[in-house]
Amino acid sequence: MHEQKSFSKDLENKGKLFLVPTPIGNLDDMTYRAVKTLKEADVIAAEDTRHTKKLCHVFDITVPLVSYHEHNKRVRGEELLKRIRNGEKVALVSDAGMPAVSDPGADLAAEAKKEGLTVVALPGANAALTALISSGLSTEAFTFVGFVERKKKQRKEILDSWRLVPSTLIFYESPHRVNEFLKAAFDIFGDRRAAVAREITKQYETIITGTLSELQAWAEAEELKGECVVLVAGASAEEQHEAAEESWWQELTIKEHVEVYVEKGKPAKQAVKDAAVDRRLPKREVYQAYHVEE
Repeated sequence: MHEQKSFSKDLENKGKLFLVPTPIGNLDDMTYRAVKTLKEADVIAAEDTRHTKKLCHVFDITVPLVSYHEHNKRVRGEELLKRIRNGEKVALVSDAGMPAVSDPGADLAAEAKKEGLTVVALPGANAALTALISSGLSTEAFTFVGFVERKKKQRKEILDSWRLVPSTLIFYESPHRVNEFLKAAFDIFGDRRAAVAREITKQYETIITGTLSELQAWAEAEELKGECVVLVAGASAEEQHEAAEESWWQELTIKEHVEVYVEKGKPAKQAVKDAAVDRRLPKREVYQAYHVEE
């Protein structure tokens, strides 16, 4: 257990890791505190130093920049931790928005906390929450999922794992894959209420709300640009109840599952098909498992 009193006088001269959010499109969203923190840092760790250099120029920030990204996070992360141990102030930024959210900065923050180093996060711009509160979907409970696997099978498995969660689901997606994502979401979740928010805070900010089928039709007709946030309503109480009733087979093996349908008078071929639907498995996989176990 470790207690951190972020602004204690005892920590004034000790090294710190500052997680500093940057604008996600509109430079006016840069806070006074973020500018001040970056100016007072000993070094700024940036996902793309070329991108952050432009931001620093706008706000007259002359602090040295070093790169910290997915491909060098192990070596550079240790260098940054060493600087913090030596009493330096390290400011971490991503290309846009909140660092450490779907971002390698999460690893640096975790390592710093593990060592008992001071980690101070600043509030600021964030696409997920901005999209959520403008979507009209429930904000009572929400789950940030972020980017999902782009391969069809893995994406289906990930979405299926969230199917019965009652909170609003928040995903990040590339504009080139939004249409495929919406098709997969419709297949798994059904025609739930949903929203797509693109170009958040920018000149062409667009928020589309409707059902998943409506959004899919919209995405097919649009040439989308800019990173997108996709939000899907959580599972209703009715969906959860139906799922509970449908899961009577969970304690059964595949063979036992098929045999239940056979005992009810269904042909083996139909019994295999029904069991495959129940389990959300390919019919071939159920057929093979059933006959191997015979």
